[in-house]
Amino acid sequence: MENATNQAAAIKGGEFLIKETSPQDVFIPAEFNEEQRMMAQTCKDFVQDEVMPLLDRLDNHEEGLMESLMKKAGELGLFAVSIPEQYGGLNMDFNTALLVTESVGGGHSFPVAFAAHTGIGTLPILYFGTEEQKQKYIPKLVSGEWMSSYCLTEPGSGSDALAAKTKAVLNEAGTHYILNGQKMWITNAGFADVFIVFAQVDGDKFTGFIVEKDYPGLSLGNEEHKMGIKGSSTRQVFFSDCQVPKENVLGQIGKGHLIAFNILNIGRIKLGAATLGAAKSVANISIKYANERVQFKLPISKFGAIRHKLAEQAIRIFGVESALYRAGTDIDRMEQELLASGKGENEALLGAAREFAVECAILKVEGSEALDYVVDEGVQIYGGYGFSADYPMDRAYRDSRINRIFEGTNEINRMLIVDMILKKGMSGELDLIGPAQAVQQELMEIPDFGDQEEGLFVSESKAIRNLKKAILLVAGTAVQKYMNSLAKEQEILMNVADMAIKTYVAESTLLRVQKLVGMKGEEAVANEIDMVRVLVNDAVDISFVAGKEAIAAMAEGDEQRLLFMGLKRFTKKELFNTKEARRRIAARLIEANEYVY
Repeated sequence: MENATNQAAAIKGGEFLIKETSPQDVFIPAEFNEEQRMMAQTCKDFVQDEVMPLLDRLDNHEEGLMESLMKKAGELGLFAVSIPEQYGGLNMDFNTALLVTESVGGGHSFPVAFAAHTGIGTLPILYFGTEEQKQKYIPKLVSGEWMSSYCLTEPGSGSDALAAKTKAVLNEAGTHYILNGQKMWITNAGFADVFIVFAQVDGDKFTGFIVEKDYPGLSLGNEEHKMGIKGSSTRQVFFSDCQVPKENVLGQIGKGHLIAFNILNIGRIKLGAATLGAAKSVANISIKYANERVQFKLPISKFGAIRHKLAEQAIRIFGVESALYRAGTDIDRMEQELLASGKGENEALLGAAREFAVECAILKVEGSEALDYVVDEGVQIYGGYGFSADYPMDRAYRDSRINRIFEGTNEINRMLIVDMILKKGMSGELDLIGPAQAVQQELMEIPDFGDQEEGLFVSESKAIRNLKKAILLVAGTAVQKYMNSLAKEQEILMNVADMAIKTYVAESTLLRVQKLVGMKGEEAVANEIDMVRVLVNDAVDISFVAGKEAIAAMAEGDEQRLLFMGLKRFTKKELFNTKEARRRIAARLIEANEYVY
């Protein structure tokens, strides 16, 4: 399936920092077709009808319950979206896969099991397996006959995934690898039929294996007692002389890192989609409760403090959604470009996701932190009832917290965002040097004291351009000062990442709203215009603080004063009444009694 916008030329990952994008070149949710909307509704209905009534029983780990829900989802075709037809799939595009992930995202523990199975549990075989492996496993995983799990993390490895100590030794007969070691935090372990396992061959060759649950030597620990996502199965997996047939090596010996890292790119952006779905669900609950709860003889939705919270929930959700489907379309386009160049289907999607690894990391961070904001304020809107386990915010609050740790911690992802952009610049994949030098030159020139143009988004567009200059200013200074030791300056990398994240989300939202104005007219999207203006306003403020912290840490004296003067120039923006904008946004939510954007 191909969207109309997929005909535009693909840009490079990270290129948003130095290149302007036309609103006509982004895909926005308003453009989903009828088939995609029906697929999304099927997922939402499944969660609402099948999952939500069972949440307490799922959290108590009722034997076989999550597995039965997963099998029902497989029978409905929910696992088949992005799988080629020859293996029983529907072969839909990447944005449709993101939409499906978003649409199950409000199901608390269920989307965790769902994502682990359809993503990291299935895709390694699809993208790196032999044809025999694909024919054997993929159809059963797609139908839900078999369930899958992904075994990477070990007790001592944490974020350093390649530090695995699980060993694999080829037996004397040359027929089986003998695995010894343990994995922890393994989602779906309690009912998985297939495990994707990483181990060191000959001590230092990090390699993937397909391990079936009945292979001799595989055993499971007890279910973990977790803060949240209690309904998902999370266990340790032990390998004691576990016999794995030689033909179950996944990919090449010593190339397991290619599987782990490439699958993580897809996992990160899909996590952004899942958190988006969860945030919309919590926003709906927040709005309804605010309309129902009466204090001082008025619904609390009448009070400005509550309206601020409801509006900010919506603004952050809208921003994540805008960035998500912009990035998803970029991945789709790059995939089509790679296919046209002669790449195979699997290589094309992996290559496209790898190209946009920066954007995938941005969506992971922004999505998980937006959801954390939404659930935290959801608890606050509920007041004392929000702290009660008898009300829905308790579970939502606890379930949200894992997302800042899943798929690489947000700290790791922030550092990766900057590291990947800089590496692209140093390799010549992105021309960062030219724009960075232009920023340095601009600091020597007389500032532009006013907008000469007129139009709806002139101020916002200029603010976005200047935010990109601020990023180049701070990042360029960091590279010049620290060179090869920059990786040790994690605080500065985090500052630059925050600037890049907020700029990407604000620009994505601006492009979406510009396109909506063209489709529906300015009056019809007045609230969306308010949202983009608030987002840009806040992105400028956040970038100023982050940039100021970085400059203060990197420079002194005249250099510091010059850099700070440049930062102030690039984060200067006219005042905007965000209070009234948020009130207008909230009024529409309150009237509709649900999230409507």
